[in-house]
Amino acid sequence: MTIDITGLPHERITFSPSPLAELGAALHALSEPAHHARLHAWTTTTAAALKPELADRLHEADFMWNSTRSDILLPSRPRGTLAEELDDLDRMDDEKYVGSALEISCNSKYTHGAPSPLVDERMRRRTLDLAAARGPRQVAFVERMLADPPGTRAWVRRLLEDCDEAFFADTWCRVRVQLTADARHKTELMRHKGLAEAVADASPAMTLEEDAAGSRIVVDKLVQGRASAAGSAVTFLPTAFGWPHLFALYAPGWQPVIQYPVPDREPGGVASVEAVTRRLEAVAHPMRMRLCRSLARGSSTTSELADAYNITAPEVSRHLAVMKKAGLVTTQRRGRYVLHQLDVAVVARLGSDFLESVLR
Repeated sequence: MTIDITGLPHERITFSPSPLAELGAALHALSEPAHHARLHAWTTTTAAALKPELADRLHEADFMWNSTRSDILLPSRPRGTLAEELDDLDRMDDEKYVGSALEISCNSKYTHGAPSPLVDERMRRRTLDLAAARGPRQVAFVERMLADPPGTRAWVRRLLEDCDEAFFADTWCRVRVQLTADARHKTELMRHKGLAEAVADASPAMTLEEDAAGSRIVVDKLVQGRASAAGSAVTFLPTAFGWPHLFALYAPGWQPVIQYPVPDREPGGVASVEAVTRRLEAVAHPMRMRLCRSLARGSSTTSELADAYNITAPEVSRHLAVMKKAGLVTTQRRGRYVLHQLDVAVVARLGSDFLESVLR
């Protein structure tokens, strides 16, 4: 996913924490705790302390932060308090608010833009069909929002304010210092070492590409999308609740926003989607899986592997080439022999790398 920033002054690229964005990340962690093993203690304790009435209301509206993140929860102008950001949200017109709030699946028209279900009958039917797949309660919620946008918007605001009172205010006090320090560090990196350094430091899954055609921030995600920040700005929001997700708001008519997890990385960094795909394809072949059994136990030459599995040396070489390209095998020369061995550390990370790549 790319964001074109050609000609955009660096002063219009900001790193700043957002209480509303962090509340959205926290609500996602509560609704999908399996995505966030690192937050197990927090999600378990917080969920257990929720009053049944509040938990029930959260379940009713959780499509705004469950499988995807509503764009209204990623403010482009972060404020110091949740109340200020909710006030900004109140100033948004109904069509834009409802269109974003009801983005209840990865909309195939997200990149190109889609009319609001408030004004387009086809989008209204599509929105209700998507809600139906999530159960009668969410259909009722969607119908209510379409019928009474102001009343439902006030209901959502009260829900977020009640979450703030129940658990988020204390949580925000604990994480705000960390997020502010991280945003300040990225700002200093950008000022003294350039935007490329700041982007890479925010996430190894992001890069800055610059060539004769211009400058682009590239986010390594499974989705494909393009956006332009021309005449606008780009906002980076650090989150303590986000890992392994890396969210990007890039819909037409919105300022691009990226929410990135603060550093808490596994040794070895973040593997790209392409690298994970190569590794899964490499070990999917039954012969390469058998070769892994030998290479995991110790170094072997091509001839030893050919003898062990009763195949030709050229066949072994072809399989090893695939595994080496995927980064699964290391090679070293000892005299006249070339020894191959499985990189156990890379293989051990394959499961978590896969999970992170699909959840990113």
